[in-house]
Amino acid sequence: MLANVVLVFLWVGITAYVLLGGADFGAGFWDLLAGSARRGAEQRHRIEESIGPVWEANHVWLIFALVVVWTGFPAVFAAIASTLYIPLTAAALGIIFRGSAFAFRKAESELWLRRIFGAAFALSSVITPFFLGTIAGAIASGRVPLGSASGDVIGSWLNPTSLLGGTLAVEVCAYLAAVYLTADSRRHGEHDLAGAFRVRALAMGVITGVTALAGIAVLHSDAPGLFAGLTGRGLPLIFATSAFGIASLALLALRRYVAVRMTAALAVVAVLWGWGVGQYPDLLVGTATVTSAAAPPDTLVVLVISLAAGSAILVPALVLLYSLFQTAPRTRRGS
Repeated sequence: MLANVVLVFLWVGITAYVLLGGADFGAGFWDLLAGSARRGAEQRHRIEESIGPVWEANHVWLIFALVVVWTGFPAVFAAIASTLYIPLTAAALGIIFRGSAFAFRKAESELWLRRIFGAAFALSSVITPFFLGTIAGAIASGRVPLGSASGDVIGSWLNPTSLLGGTLAVEVCAYLAAVYLTADSRRHGEHDLAGAFRVRALAMGVITGVTALAGIAVLHSDAPGLFAGLTGRGLPLIFATSAFGIASLALLALRRYVAVRMTAALAVVAVLWGWGVGQYPDLLVGTATVTSAAAPPDTLVVLVISLAAGSAILVPALVLLYSLFQTAPRTRRGS
């Protein structure tokens, strides 16, 4: 029972990181495609203004997830870390380079240095979610066995399912970012930018949907266990993903920028939880279940209490932070 409670906390943390941290990565994707320094200046300014106050806070969820895994399911953490150390290292370096470049770019006045830091920020914003997606694909396709360094350190993440996961991770991040930036732009009176990000969100939404449909064939042949789970217990959530995705495209077409934030987020939540439901009770497919890989009961008790108490402090603080920067500029000045 306690192991399942810890699993729910873990999956909520991963979901929050995808929705919030993922959108930050996606903003870097659009920064990369914004154009020259002069032509892309407005888009880059909006991206910096939107993610600047919250990007560090969003990475709290990554730390949260890591701590929950190594404390609640230490054998699983050891297996993942020892088998997938190449993509894990690449993702970690990407996060470091991305954060450093984002901070230094704003502090520099020399154009050539801003370009270097901007390129590092944008490229890291694409590379990082890609490698995180390959890690998810490796776990979901059953290529991470229990034990220290028991899996193929190359083939575990360099395979069709992992490449699909990496591609979808980049596309989902870019889609969420474009959706969020439409409302941010309109709230600041930047209606031309809102329209530009709307077009990007529509295009990326279609591209992501096509990739997901093509991925069905990949999963059928390369990850039959995951395919069976998604088309079995996870099927209602996959249908929900499709419904929310179609609704999001319709709301974008109607310029309902606030409502589409909710439906786009729900589409991503549904596919994440569809994966979780489809794979349950396995944490590592075929070798470790939630109960078999859980830490001793005393550890789980302390962990659940700590997670509950910490969440009671963390969540209201983050809600306050996000709400402060989701009000109109005129309202903030008058407060």
